[in-house]
Amino acid sequence: MNILEFSLLVWLGSFSAGFVGALTGLGGGVVIVPLLTSVFGVDIRYAVGASLVSVIATSAGAASTYIKKGFANLRLGMFLEVATTIGAIAGALIATFVSVKALTIVLAIVLLYSAYLSGQPKLENPENDTSDPLADYLQLNGTYPAPEGVMSYQVHAVPAGFVVMLVAGVISGLLGIGSGAFKVLAMDQIMRIPFKVSTTTSNFMIGVTAAASAGVYLARGYIDPGLSMPVMLGILPGAFLGARVLVGAKTQILRIVFSLVLVSMAVKMVYQNLAGGM
Repeated sequence: MNILEFSLLVWLGSFSAGFVGALTGLGGGVVIVPLLTSVFGVDIRYAVGASLVSVIATSAGAASTYIKKGFANLRLGMFLEVATTIGAIAGALIATFVSVKALTIVLAIVLLYSAYLSGQPKLENPENDTSDPLADYLQLNGTYPAPEGVMSYQVHAVPAGFVVMLVAGVISGLLGIGSGAFKVLAMDQIMRIPFKVSTTTSNFMIGVTAAASAGVYLARGYIDPGLSMPVMLGILPGAFLGARVLVGAKTQILRIVFSLVLVSMAVKMVYQNLAGGM
């Protein structure tokens, strides 16, 4: 395989990753890291570096559409980014001292449980709902467009969501996956935000989280321009397409796609650990 063929295949894989990442709020890194390491044989450190670049590109590509359409909650996203940025820097710094195999097994279990939770029926706009006093004080509640018109929603359990975001940031720095699964889980299941708002706000946030840890990987020389360029060029159009599809998609379909991606991520992580131990 020559360089041109390699770059083209990486571009195609990155396009698919960008589409799935924007559609589910997970970020393209969940696909890019296994793709580069398992299919193309790229060293895990360089794969994580390219993944972080792709996550930034996914966020930039999708966030503009979500903000324009009124889905992403910018105030909530910037507040939670305080936790994820701190966690991302910490995760990137301790990446060389932590057993990634043990971490991925735990992460796989959490992802399977997250997929189960995501598949459970959930009332999107509960009546007589009250918000967290801290959310009221910080003005984190918001609205989003729906077929019935503009719908308002209340943010709950702000402290618990903040802690989960801190963990999400650490995982992002360690594995370079953007940790969108934990961001969506925290907002959708813990903070009880409508699913489309959760995924769009997650897409807005993952770019900042990835940028925080990408600086550490860049300083260590783990971001290869020759690898990162086709990844970024593929992920951007994929993210734009995913963002456009999400706006008109049904919430239940998005939940099913989200659950399937989480399960595939978990299975892939367990397989890689078992294969690595043989």
